[in-house]
Amino acid sequence: MNLTVDVISDVICPWCYIGKRRLEKAIAAHGEPVKVRWLPFQLNPTMPKEGICRKEYRIKKFGSWEKSQTLDAKVVVVGETEGIHFDFDKIERTPNTVDAHRLIWLAEQQDCQNAVVEALFVAYFTDGRDISNQQTLLDLVVDAGLDRPRAVALLDSDEGMDAIKEGEGLSQRHGVNGVPFFIINDKITLSGAQQPDTFVEAFRQAVGGK
Repeated sequence: MNLTVDVISDVICPWCYIGKRRLEKAIAAHGEPVKVRWLPFQLNPTMPKEGICRKEYRIKKFGSWEKSQTLDAKVVVVGETEGIHFDFDKIERTPNTVDAHRLIWLAEQQDCQNAVVEALFVAYFTDGRDISNQQTLLDLVVDAGLDRPRAVALLDSDEGMDAIKEGEGLSQRHGVNGVPFFIINDKITLSGAQQPDTFVEAFRQAVGGK
């Protein structure tokens, strides 16, 4: 039986990046093909299109810059165990992710979604690039395999907004209030960046316990 994993995620969520790595380990251990589809979730749906200063945003969210740095440090440690180098000091702005999600939706149609998602995670978390900037986005997704004229056309239109609305509806149906959230074969759900063994067991259950 084929396995499909829908991942509800935001590209500015560090635990979504960690979850991606753990899911990849689980798929490798599973030894059979698994189709992964990345679906949109906006952690900050009211974020201005140009984003805001990350320090300002984090102080408002957590009450102090010191608490934000403490939380970031914990993520850095976990990231290193998964081969991810989080460099939060490089991130100057917390971006609006609508355009990134629209391009991820387009990437599924061009069979390069995983590469686009990976490129966006690396650009934001390791390189500190502003992924709300359209030129930056274009450079990233084209390098990851998207057709540039097609990507430009999408950004110049409202294309892909329906997919974001559909993603919101799916999240509401499953009661998702945090990401990452994984839906396996439309019947098993996992919340959070679970360990690979947890994914493998969910895969086993999804194919009938075989």
